[in-house]
Amino acid sequence: MRELRVRAATALQVVRRLARSGESIETAALIAGAAAFIVGFPISWLLFAGSQLSITGPGSIGWYAAVGGAVVAGLAFALGRLAVRPDGGSRDQPRDGFVGPPDRLRWYDLFAIGAAYASIALLGWLGIAQLLELSFIGAPVYAFPGAILVGVAFALTAYVAFLGALRLTPMSLSMDLAIFLVVGAFSAMLTSSDPQWWQNNLSALGQSSNSAAPAFNVTLILSGTIVTTIARYATAGLPFGSPAERRSRRLTRGGLVTVGVFLALVGVFPVDRFFVLHNTVATGMAVVYALLVCALPKLLPGLPKVFYALGYIYVGVVALLGVFFATGYYNLTAVELIAGVLIFSWIIVFLRTVSVAVAPSGAVGETSPRDAVA
Repeated sequence: MRELRVRAATALQVVRRLARSGESIETAALIAGAAAFIVGFPISWLLFAGSQLSITGPGSIGWYAAVGGAVVAGLAFALGRLAVRPDGGSRDQPRDGFVGPPDRLRWYDLFAIGAAYASIALLGWLGIAQLLELSFIGAPVYAFPGAILVGVAFALTAYVAFLGALRLTPMSLSMDLAIFLVVGAFSAMLTSSDPQWWQNNLSALGQSSNSAAPAFNVTLILSGTIVTTIARYATAGLPFGSPAERRSRRLTRGGLVTVGVFLALVGVFPVDRFFVLHNTVATGMAVVYALLVCALPKLLPGLPKVFYALGYIYVGVVALLGVFFATGYYNLTAVELIAGVLIFSWIIVFLRTVSVAVAPSGAVGETSPRDAVA
């Protein structure tokens, strides 16, 4: 046991040394992917030996790749976070793309982000398997090629999760959020037990009677948690020298955090069990977003005017969608889908705009892993 601990510590030190330069980062990520393949391929071959597998369904190659990929993603993400730790574990050094120790990622933030990576792997491979099933109807998968495919899936998952852990910045988190929302939403749509769910509303995917409810609701809860994380750290670089600036930063951050909390509560309270609460938090999220957009020119007057105009246009489109729904021109699903895309695309543009606006002061930017540990 002691020998295993020594070997693990030595391997971790090697990975940390590799994580200090851009070229070595890719090498370390490739090593993580190769290790996932080396471990995953023989185990898969042994499990699949002597059997023909289906592409989807319980015990299928898609199911195995998805569940194993989620585990691999979590382990690779944790390894990446350990690799980017500063030498000596100093708490006085800024990490990632954030301002400094007061604004560093906490353990619960990292847990939510790691869970998002694992969920992306789980839902993503299930979705890919579903598409392959529709493309190769009735085709069996033999043990050896099946093990290779699963090993490749594990390797790709480990590579992406490892790199993602090394490059956590407000911008990268916003892109992770976008990918997670898209993968989670489409997976819920593909696995829905009600093919006519769209005739009701988007929240029908989260009803307890729908088989897609766990995927849909967990996607919303984790996405809301990530939004609150992004809100805290993306606004950390905003000026706060005067009382007015501190108030503006606090209100901006509070608005974004409220949007994230309401998004998570939409998943916590399914519409069929908590109708009033569900609709209240869903409507509240849109209202807080509109108020934040309208107040932003006064809260953060230094941002480009084009960005303010974009926000006004988005709010106007959301209001117009509400009119279309009230008159029966659009159903609620269309309104929710378009409004959701607009709100979260605005959040991503906001993060990018703020990052560029405060970059000259060195507050928020795309800090590389090498800069974070050097």
